[in-house]
Amino acid sequence: MTNEQMLAKIKKMRVVPVVVFNSIDEVMPKLTALVKGGLPCAEITFRTECAAEAIKLAADNFPEMLVGAGTVINRNQCEAAIVAGAKFIVSPGFSAEVADCCAEHEMLYLPGIVTPTEAMAAIAKGLTTLKFFPASNYGGLKTIKAICAAFPYLNIMPTGGISADNILEYLAYDKIIACGGSWMMKGTPEEIEEKTREVVKLVKGK
Repeated sequence: MTNEQMLAKIKKMRVVPVVVFNSIDEVMPKLTALVKGGLPCAEITFRTECAAEAIKLAADNFPEMLVGAGTVINRNQCEAAIVAGAKFIVSPGFSAEVADCCAEHEMLYLPGIVTPTEAMAAIAKGLTTLKFFPASNYGGLKTIKAICAAFPYLNIMPTGGISADNILEYLAYDKIIACGGSWMMKGTPEEIEEKTREVVKLVKGK
């Protein structure tokens, strides 16, 4: 799958669940809940020691799922994620070494930005679809619109402070391809499935 095809799939889903696994035992039940809820996509973060193992388990057991790696902050993590089977890489900020690593592997990279300077650093690496994080702390939609006015060729995936209460406001702006969030991942697998089903219904207007 090309990076353009990957972005098209993310745009179609409208929501990218941000998933933190504290134990490898959580992987199968939680990802099964996402799939059953109608959202076969997960940004598995490198905030915990079992991240690479979780990504491998996800990639091996859910071939239909868009399994990405989040909170990737250096080349070592990026390479570990790619080896494990990640299909896209997300960072909280912009990292030139992660950008280079992704370019070498022809891997989709969504770096985090909140300022025009950071956007320019990403653009200089040929990146035009960027994460905006933490969205709610840096002016949310108002700031995103201001940045996109300066760089009209950018597309944005905001994450941070997004929930079922405000996601439609973000998605109504045509420069936003999808929103990242973790609110649907709280609770039991049954609760995750139900919240996932609710957000899929919400964003697809059904």
